[in-house]
Amino acid sequence: MAVSNKTALAFKSYQNQAQVLVKTYLLADAFMPYTSVLGGVFASKMVYDLTQLISTFYFRTYAGLTKIQRIEWNNRGMSSVHAIFITAMSLYFVFWSDLYSDQYTDPVTFRSSPLSTFALGVSVGYFLSDLGMIFWLYPALGGLEYVVHHTLSAIAVSYSMFTGEGQLYTFMVLISELTTPEINLRWYLDIAGLKKSNAYLINGVVIFFAWMVARILLFVYMFYHVYLHYNQVIQMHEIGLLLVFMVPSVLAAMNLMWFGKIVKGMMKTLAKRQ
Repeated sequence: MAVSNKTALAFKSYQNQAQVLVKTYLLADAFMPYTSVLGGVFASKMVYDLTQLISTFYFRTYAGLTKIQRIEWNNRGMSSVHAIFITAMSLYFVFWSDLYSDQYTDPVTFRSSPLSTFALGVSVGYFLSDLGMIFWLYPALGGLEYVVHHTLSAIAVSYSMFTGEGQLYTFMVLISELTTPEINLRWYLDIAGLKKSNAYLINGVVIFFAWMVARILLFVYMFYHVYLHYNQVIQMHEIGLLLVFMVPSVLAAMNLMWFGKIVKGMMKTLAKRQ
């Protein structure tokens, strides 16, 4: 009985020490950016491995793929999970949370919270993981446009996470990840030989509207928001100011270029169906 009590006390002591460690270091505001980035990297690796495991047992197409196709299959599973996570968090902060509400008098460009910093850190972890894979297998997982997109995203999100500046605009841009699962589904259907299926056509239409809303109209709204709050925006550090104007502008131009390709592809597909 005495041994049992000692074991219980030892376990409780260990549990208390673990809680102190988590609260004092892992979840402390000063360490949150680093722990969240590491969490994002580990989560990306875990999702990659789970995609591989699940696909091996439940998708017959997976076994017939080449090595590089299986890597891309797993990579797209990883990017889809990140897209769902960061889109949900971004929609919450931009449209539902009162963190960036105009009812407060302090500049919206300097507001942040532990949760917003954590969400951005996880996203940075993903972008670093994916960028590493792109470089390692270049150009199998994407060409120069993907390198530019991920590099700009990682820099802008990292700056916003570490400094707390411009997080609202960072989340607005990250809502564009809404289109990633549909783009990945298009690739999955294509690789599975279902390019002529109704699912492929419907997904193409969904991509068109999702892209137009999340990557075209939302960027217009973001620039309009910057215009309305310009007196607050210019209070940011020069680097933050540059990122607020440069990164969304470059990404918006890339989105318009890709949107043109999406429109041409959809029209070509619809023409074949008639």
